[in-house]
Amino acid sequence: VVVEHARAAGKLEFFPSEARLSTWIPFIGAWVTIMLGSIPQQDVFQRITSAKDEKTAVRGSVLGGSLYFLFAFVPMFLAYSATLVDPELFNKLLNEDSQLLLPQLILQHTPVFAQIIFFGALLSAIMSCSSATLLAPSVAFSENIIRNSFPDITDKQFLRIMRITLVCFACIVLAFALQTESTIFKMVENAYKVTLVVAFIPLLAGLYWKRASTQGALLGIAAGFLTWVALEFLQPDTYWPPQLVGLLVAAAGMISGSLLPQFVTAREPSLQSAGSHAREQNRSP
Repeated sequence: VVVEHARAAGKLEFFPSEARLSTWIPFIGAWVTIMLGSIPQQDVFQRITSAKDEKTAVRGSVLGGSLYFLFAFVPMFLAYSATLVDPELFNKLLNEDSQLLLPQLILQHTPVFAQIIFFGALLSAIMSCSSATLLAPSVAFSENIIRNSFPDITDKQFLRIMRITLVCFACIVLAFALQTESTIFKMVENAYKVTLVVAFIPLLAGLYWKRASTQGALLGIAAGFLTWVALEFLQPDTYWPPQLVGLLVAAAGMISGSLLPQFVTAREPSLQSAGSHAREQNRSP
């Protein structure tokens, strides 16, 4: 019944009905933001680094993405069912705060046992996602930036720096969440915009293009980020999404920076830090 009602209301149309740039460009921008911007994230990195071999890493990433796609239909189905179960509540919350639609539907139309299961699962998902989202950038920043910048620090100093970085990231995220009026979906979308314009092109080129270089990656990151930020402030309401333009500029910067004469190269790790890292790997079980 819910699916038939959604089909009759035109809610199951995936592509824009009008063949115009003003409708297709925003659709493509939203598509690449959520799908491509979510690739350089901790979910994929965790599956890759914990896999036993390349095939397992690929299969785990593809399977995880497929499950994400399928699980997304569950809250969509439940939320849309509110249009049939309680149309007045649906119209009221849609105008006030659409984030309350699903919780209110559960509170008013399900038994206590189902409410306990729902909110327990919701809190569990929030806490799990929060911990992983905080640990991933803190560890990645400490391992890839701090360790490469200061290769002679001891393990004790590195652990202290990692803890400080984690607290700093947590404070930044908390301050942003307290001052913003955006929905959770909007905040996640904004986070994906950053990884889309900054990390996706260097990651893609580093994996599949032999001519990719450090200079190209830096130029692509700088060009894409600056273009995206400038358009967000100067022309945020055009039908060309700023993050899509930033992605295209980042690709152009990556290509041109890699093909031009190389003035910036990757710094090789010192022998001392490499030997220390090897000893740590040998001591680990």
